[in-house]
Amino acid sequence: MFETIAAGFLCLAMNVYHEAKNQPFEGQVAVAQVVLNRVKDERFPNTICEVVEQGPVYESWKTRNDPTLEPVYWPVKNRCQFSWYCDGKSDKIRYKEAWKNAMMAAAIANSLKAEDITLGATHYHATYVTPEWASTKRKTIQIGDHIFYVWE
Repeated sequence: MFETIAAGFLCLAMNVYHEAKNQPFEGQVAVAQVVLNRVKDERFPNTICEVVEQGPVYESWKTRNDPTLEPVYWPVKNRCQFSWYCDGKSDKIRYKEAWKNAMMAAAIANSLKAEDITLGATHYHATYVTPEWASTKRKTIQIGDHIFYVWE
């Protein structure tokens, strides 16, 4: 699928903002790199926005019941790859300084010269949770409150 550079950058920055705005800057870059690593991995979607928005969806009852309307799909609450995208809370940017940092982290991670500080990670989680999948991946690094993993 085609994705504009601007749309991809916005999706990447939004993901960094919502997933890691309270993390050290290095951790924000690492969160962006996980998204980019997923785009390169054939087991995930092919664009930044598709990776960020990945998860099950359901069709709106309005379009499902009216064949004259173009279908509209919504993410299933709390079932997305990145929790903020389908947690039911507002995605409004409230902290301007954190948003600036998120955009900078996204730009650095997306630069051709950026070293992948996650060592190829496609997954991460906060230190205060232990998802079932963690035992099936190899830990690469911990930055701030996030532990990063490679799916081999």
